[in-house]
Order: sequence, then structure tokens, then C-alpha cells
Amino acid sequence: MKIIHLTRYYMYMSIKQCISKPIRGRILGISGLKNFIPLIDDKNSEITDTLYPEVDFQNLPFKDNSFDYVISDQVLEHIENPKKAISESFRVLKNDGIAVHTTCFLNYFHPSPLDYWRFSPNCLKYLCEDVGFSKILQSEGWGNRLAILLCFISNGFRFMKIKKSKWNILYKIAILNEINYPIVTWVIAKK
Repeated sequence: MKIIHLTRYYMYMSIKQCISKPIRGRILGISGLKNFIPLIDDKNSEITDTLYPEVDFQNLPFKDNSFDYVISDQVLEHIENPKKAISESFRVLKNDGIAVHTTCFLNYFHPSPLDYWRFSPNCLKYLCEDVGFSKILQSEGWGNRLAILLCFISNGFRFMKIKKSKWNILYKIAILNEINYPIVTWVIAKK
């Protein structure tokens, strides 16, 4: 994967390990597919990359059972009705399709265009199970007290790039996960 910033490094690495094989087939991206491009087999895929709010995540303009993957990256906190959005991702997925939804838990207010929610891993798992996903492959969060402190001292720390190196202090912070202090959360669910 390319170099990712502090608050998302661990999350993308965990998602990569969970999925383990290249993402291929019909893929719907909702605001943020760029961070998943290294995981996608673009030679054997048809990618539909959309942006919220231009495409309403709560009312997707696609037929039922259309996609092998639906990926939303840091969007759910901006949706008025996140359960409806999760339900829509379920609706447009083919049987055995995979949904990947990332969002935030401990984050500053960031209207884009609006900012409504914060999600724990348990909440994401509940939302997916409640709309009918048959299996939760991963429901996790990442964060630690030091990362929270750095991010609240200066938002610039949040976007510092992480290079994998045992001598890089930011890398050590990026891989330290204290489950009671999630900054970002995500779920991977199978239809």
C-alpha cells in the first residue's frame, strides 16, 4: 500500500489482512476509493467511483445485486440515516458480496457538508447484522492515547505520513492499538 497517514495506517493494514486477496469484480466506491486502489485487481474489475453527497448513499441509483464490493471510506458520519446507507449497500451487493465501511469515533467536528455521528465497532457490527449481512468478517477500531493527544494538540499530526520503520516513532504510534480509545472504526461484512 502507499504511504498512509497516522490515523488510518493500522486500519488499512487490518482491512488488507482480512480481505487477503485482490478485490475484483464489480466495485462500488463511495467517497474515498483511492486508499483501496492498491488492493484492487483493476485488470479484472469494473469500478464505479462515486462521491457523497453527489450520489446519495441513502438512496443509491443502482439495481439490486449489482456489485461484488461496496466500499465507503469515512462517509457514514456525514449521513443523516446511516442505517439506511448500510441497508443500501446490502441491497446493491450480489450474494456473497463484501461491504467495507470505515468511519470515525474520536474525531473533531468536520462538516463535509454535515457531521452527524460517531460509531463504535459494536455499532457498525450491529448496523450490518440488523440489515441482513450474514457474516461480519471484521469489526474493529484503532487508536491510542498518544495518537489522540497528538491529534488534539494539532490536527496536522492526524495527516502525518507513516513510513514503516522500526526506528520511526510515528510508525510505532500508528501500530499501537488501545481498543478503548478508537479514533477510526470499520466493519467488513459479507452478504
